[in-house]
Amino acid sequence: MLSKHSTNNRFANWWWTVDKTLLGCIIILIMLGIFLTFSASPAVALRIGYGSYHFIQRHLFFAPIALAVMIFLSMQRLKIIRRISLLGYLFAIFLVIMTFFAGEANKGASRWISIFGFSLQPSEFVKPFFIVTAAWLFDGHRQHSEFPGNWLSLALFFITAGLIMCQPDIGMTAVVTLVWGFQFYLSGMPLILIPILAALGIGGLVGIYFIFPHFQTRFQQFFASGGELSFQVKKSLEAFQSGNLFGRGPGEGIVRSHIPDAHTDFIYAVAGEEYGVFLCLVIVAVYATIVIRSLLLSCKDNNLFIILSASGLAMSFGLQSIINMASTLHLIPTKGMTLPFISYGGSSIIATAIGMGMLLAITRKNIHAEDKDDR
Repeated sequence: MLSKHSTNNRFANWWWTVDKTLLGCIIILIMLGIFLTFSASPAVALRIGYGSYHFIQRHLFFAPIALAVMIFLSMQRLKIIRRISLLGYLFAIFLVIMTFFAGEANKGASRWISIFGFSLQPSEFVKPFFIVTAAWLFDGHRQHSEFPGNWLSLALFFITAGLIMCQPDIGMTAVVTLVWGFQFYLSGMPLILIPILAALGIGGLVGIYFIFPHFQTRFQQFFASGGELSFQVKKSLEAFQSGNLFGRGPGEGIVRSHIPDAHTDFIYAVAGEEYGVFLCLVIVAVYATIVIRSLLLSCKDNNLFIILSASGLAMSFGLQSIINMASTLHLIPTKGMTLPFISYGGSSIIATAIGMGMLLAITRKNIHAEDKDDR
């Protein structure tokens, strides 16, 4: 059992080694999420028969848990992070498989499972654990030539992408594929594989277009115009036009009363309407700071595991942010993907906190020395 003195020393060590810029930006996003949930969710809750503070109360319940999980993980050593990622990945994959037998159908997909009264989306948790586990395998292959780390990573990728695709969740599959490919490239992918994988990716997109009707519909709606645009996209664009530079003011937005997913997938439109371009640019700047700062920190280290895991987690975080904001602005086809830390959603905020907690741990100063002290 740890003494009070050792606990204080561990917290002090964490405080002096954790990257304050990353930590501060993440806390800003969590606060913005609470703030915007107050604006976006009451109208949605009333429209579907809940009390006006239903989503606010749940978000206020999950946000502190997410913050605690993130800080706990950020205090761990590298070897603990690796073990947590492997065990977490296996458990999350098990839950993904369970969604095919006991999942809750929603909007034509079976991605959720109920545990102790809470609906979880297991694929959200697979993503950060898979990224760190894949980095560990790539690093193992580089350090020990007899260890088939690249092949094991490839096998895990096909298992992960295949299960998520079958749910189906095309957006999540795309993020996992791009991040894994990026990690493989950084770890020393043979150049001959780049055009081959690119061709397979293009072929996969063509196949998805003809196999999944909902993807075909969204793709066609993206190239439509005027009255052919989807209802949510039209209202979202109207919200940004109405908000202009400084917005209509807190509580003055009307998009939240019309868009069913105003508190989740389209919360960026609520921010644009009520607080204008100014707040939208602030949000973009915070996300960009987290991604760029993480990449810079990973480049300062010569440990391949740190480089691959930190850059992979940062890329995943950035891609999800870009996909959400771009689909809200009608720059890409719509995709049901939350805005990290800002959109309402228990699975989303906790899974994102897990990824950012591991990122904060991996990018801490002198993280190697802590691992050596345990030997």
